[in-house]
Amino acid sequence: MAKRISEDEKTEIINDFIKNKTLEEIAEKFDFTKVTITKHLKLSLGEDKFTELNKLTKSSKKYGHHQNLNYPKASDESLEKVPEEAIAISQDSFPEDTFLEIAPLNLEIDNKPQIDLSSVSIKEVELPKVVYMIVDKQIELKTKLLKEYVEWNFLSENDLRRNTIEIFYDLKTAKRSIKKEQKILKVPNSDVFRIAAPILLSRGISRIVSSDALIAL
Repeated sequence: MAKRISEDEKTEIINDFIKNKTLEEIAEKFDFTKVTITKHLKLSLGEDKFTELNKLTKSSKKYGHHQNLNYPKASDESLEKVPEEAIAISQDSFPEDTFLEIAPLNLEIDNKPQIDLSSVSIKEVELPKVVYMIVDKQIELKTKLLKEYVEWNFLSENDLRRNTIEIFYDLKTAKRSIKKEQKILKVPNSDVFRIAAPILLSRGISRIVSSDALIAL
């Protein structure tokens, strides 16, 4: 079963990131993928602040200059949403004699490789033996567009229009998501998704959403 980030780890990950540790360093330290670290940082800090801090970290590593950003230490209260003023860069962070070069962005860069890194192939992902799904009373698959999952809203518009199905690693979590006129389906062997991938693709379903990964069929 895929490992999940604990609340203490989430707090430490945010602290490391605002102290100029790279995504690669954080991913190696906590033994998570870079995609998982990026996802949680964007959810906690917001897309704009994540991008801003990531650029500063890359620049400081490139030129060997550590920027003291004077950020407050992340706490449980600040984990879900860091206030705008709490992560604003101090005016004293850049002395007058400090030269910091940030490479210009090329707006025409193809971001498809980055998007591809956001999903894991069904051939490579390690799923628990038993998973659960939510279906209607006729036991038909319940599909959603990827854009209905806010944690993946940083993906491209094309990706957000993909049809998905959702799986749950435990029954308790599935029960919290069930609605009227729906039922929970136990899948006793998760290998069925690898076997049925061509059939799901033929029906326009190209992604499986789980609690910690976006799985590409």
